[in-house]
Amino acid sequence: MNNSIWSQLPRPILALAPMEDVTDTVFRQIVATCAKPDVFFTEFTSCEGFLSRGHDEVAKRLKYAQSEHPIVAQIWGHKPEHFYTVAKIVAGLGFDGIDVNMGCPQRNVVKDGACAALINNPPLAQEIIKATKSGIAASGKNIPVSVKTRIGYKKIVTEEWISHLLSLDLDALIIHGRTAAEMSKVPAHWDEIGKVEAIRNHMKKKTLILGNGDVATAKEAMEKCKKYHLDGVMIGRAIFDNPWVFDRSINPHIPTAKELLMLMRRHVALFDETWGKKKNFAILKKFFKMYIKGFDRASAYRVRAMATSSPVEVYKIIDELLPLF
Repeated sequence: MNNSIWSQLPRPILALAPMEDVTDTVFRQIVATCAKPDVFFTEFTSCEGFLSRGHDEVAKRLKYAQSEHPIVAQIWGHKPEHFYTVAKIVAGLGFDGIDVNMGCPQRNVVKDGACAALINNPPLAQEIIKATKSGIAASGKNIPVSVKTRIGYKKIVTEEWISHLLSLDLDALIIHGRTAAEMSKVPAHWDEIGKVEAIRNHMKKKTLILGNGDVATAKEAMEKCKKYHLDGVMIGRAIFDNPWVFDRSINPHIPTAKELLMLMRRHVALFDETWGKKKNFAILKKFFKMYIKGFDRASAYRVRAMATSSPVEVYKIIDELLPLF
C-alpha cells in the first residue's frame, strides 16, 4: 500500500468511472483537458477475450496516452488462471494499477459467473484476487490491486461481502451503492456505503474506500467523503452533464455552448486520428447530446448530428453553429 499510486493520490480522491464504449483513451484525453480526475480507469476488459482470437479488438480497451496517468486497467472474467495471465501482461504495459470488476450487473456477463455474480461466490472472488496479485508479481512489477463492486447481488449484504473483500488486503475498494438487481433504477444507498469505513476500522485494514452512485459534482463528492468518512468518490454518468465535473474550484466551470461545440470538434478529431476505421463512427453519437445543448433549436441540430456518418459531416454542423455564438 505505501508504495502504490493509491497512497500517493490527494484526498479526497476523485475518479472517473469505467463506462462501456465511453471511457476509451480518446474520451479520457478530452476529459483530461477540461478538469482531470485524480485517477482514470480503462473500459471493462475481458480476460477471456484478451486471451482469445479476438485479442486485437479487446486490446483497444487498454490503449492509453501518457497524459492519462495515473490510470488503472479494469479487467473482468471468471477464471483465475486467465486473471493471472492477463495481470502479468497488463502490469508490463505501464498501468498504475489493476482493478477487478466485481460489480457489472449485465446479464451477459453475470450468467457465466463473472463481475457482480462473484458477490454470490466469495471463494472464487478470493481466488481471482490472489491470481491477479500473483500475475503482477510474476511480471516483476509492483502495482496495486483494487476491486469495484456493489453492496449485494439480489439483496444487500454489505457487511458480509465487504468484510470478505477487506480480508484480502486490497489497496482500494470502490463500492457502488446498489445491488446488481437494482441496476441503476433506484437511488444509491449511501447509508450502506457509509458502513464500510467502520467495517474497515474494526478489521484494522488500510484499504482505501471510494463510494460511487448518483454524485453530480465535485462539491457533492467532497461532501459525501466528509459525511461518510471516505477516501474518495468515483463519478460516472455526471460527466455527460458537464465535462468539467471534476473541477474542485469554489465556482466550478460551467461551459458555454460555444465551448462545448469546440470540445466536440476536438473529440471527433481525436477519435478519427486515434481509431480511423478501427472503431465504428456511431460510437461517437452517444456524446452528441452532451455537446449540442444550451441554445435554441439544439434538439434539431442533435437530430442532424445523429444522422451523420463521418467526421466531415459533423464538422459542417459545428462550423454552421459556431458563428452563432
